[in-house]
Amino acid sequence: MNLNLTSNITFDHIPNRGLRRDVINLCLMTGKPVLKLSTRDYEEHGMMHYVKEYGSAGLVNIEVFNILQHTITGWPGGKPDADDTTRPERALPYPKRVIVFSPHPDDDVISMGGTIRRLMQQHHDVHIAYETSGNIAVADEEVKLYMHFINGFNQLFANGSDEVIKHRYQSVMHFLRQKQEHQSDIRDVLTIKGLIRRGEARNACAYNGIQKDHIHFLDLPFYESGKIEKLPMSEADVRIVQELIAEIKPHQIYVAADLADPHGTHRKCTDAVLAAIDEEKQAGASWLKDCRIWMYRGAWAEWEIENIEMCVPMSPEELREKRNSILRHQSQMESAPFLGNDERLFWQRAEDRNKATAKLYDDLGLACYEAMEAFVEYHP
Repeated sequence: MNLNLTSNITFDHIPNRGLRRDVINLCLMTGKPVLKLSTRDYEEHGMMHYVKEYGSAGLVNIEVFNILQHTITGWPGGKPDADDTTRPERALPYPKRVIVFSPHPDDDVISMGGTIRRLMQQHHDVHIAYETSGNIAVADEEVKLYMHFINGFNQLFANGSDEVIKHRYQSVMHFLRQKQEHQSDIRDVLTIKGLIRRGEARNACAYNGIQKDHIHFLDLPFYESGKIEKLPMSEADVRIVQELIAEIKPHQIYVAADLADPHGTHRKCTDAVLAAIDEEKQAGASWLKDCRIWMYRGAWAEWEIENIEMCVPMSPEELREKRNSILRHQSQMESAPFLGNDERLFWQRAEDRNKATAKLYDDLGLACYEAMEAFVEYHP
């Protein structure tokens, strides 16, 4: 079993990728949109070979403009009863079974919250699979808040008679009071932190219309070290993912490929999904022939525009709805332990990134949107 499949992610399948990259860079250097590039622009920047190949600068421009235009779609699951020749996603089957794999219990809405809402509005069968518990990324103050609530609830509605709650409350609060800096949490605290993240994920899913039985908490074992440094990703992790995809037999899989995640969790989660897909392929799973795999990026980076194969636009209202779903993850706002050196909150990072993608398309002469979420297809 190959457990390091992120090393196999390439962009060789993208048609005319070199042309796209070079012409986009020419636009950025000259400050011109694609359709306004002149023969002189190509000549002055050593790109006359494209003009000679296509016959004129105008024809080169139109070729690249059409390539970029065809990446934009408001129908990420495919538009039924429509010509899909130049669309990123096929029209049929409709509706599609979809799995969105989220490394942590908020990466789904941070990275593709607008696309998830669009898929739901267009009546696709969407499942969200949270790969890790995210339990180390909850501040102790959040646990204290919930423990005070539980204790107060017990006092008000059970007359303080629940010995289990009283015992757990005392032991957890005692640990948190004497906890030293950089000390690992005891299992009870990790469990509570995991429950907090689950509750927030369910809340965000409910906001987006995801059914309860379509929310999957995989709790991959590699993450459960209780420390920043995780355990090695193993076949046990892959089997959990493989069982889910074999059960659902999706027509679309969305997987994180944000390998800039400084703690490495995203890379391991991505490898687990891609390894599971590879195992299904080797087993001759028939459903895989009718499945497309789309890779997204999140809070840490964005796809280079020459690599983008599907871009889903958002209006100002849709971007606000995406923000609302991110804000459901309250423990990941100001008090989140792993915001990194970037002082922006995750919803701010997501909005800035999505707006920057839209501005780049606008600068190149494409339609001007408020924000856009970008995807690259993975070919197993």
